[in-house]
Amino acid sequence: MHYQKLTGLISICRKAGKMAMGFDPMREALDSGKAHGILTTQDISPKTYKEVCFHCQKKQIPVHTLPLTQAQLGLCLGRRAAVIAILDKGFFESIQKLCSDVQQ
Repeated sequence: MHYQKLTGLISICRKAGKMAMGFDPMREALDSGKAHGILTTQDISPKTYKEVCFHCQKKQIPVHTLPLTQAQLGLCLGRRAAVIAILDKGFFESIQKLCSDVQQ
């Protein structure tokens, strides 16, 4: 049940235009100060995850790993992505809360 709520909220966030999908758009969102948090998938490559964390540490932006794979995330986004930047604080906090509910 929480899994469906999580994917639904991520889908709403995308439709609202409050996300940047992919590594380069994530960096642009970080550099412009628009990102409130970064989400990665479970199966992101270790090298990419390390780079995401590096860029987020510089800007003091939190990184959260979703309980989803790239394929699962792709189903609710319409395209595959291993990293997304959330451009709205409320969406990011709600997604984090749902993630902790899904993992329990």
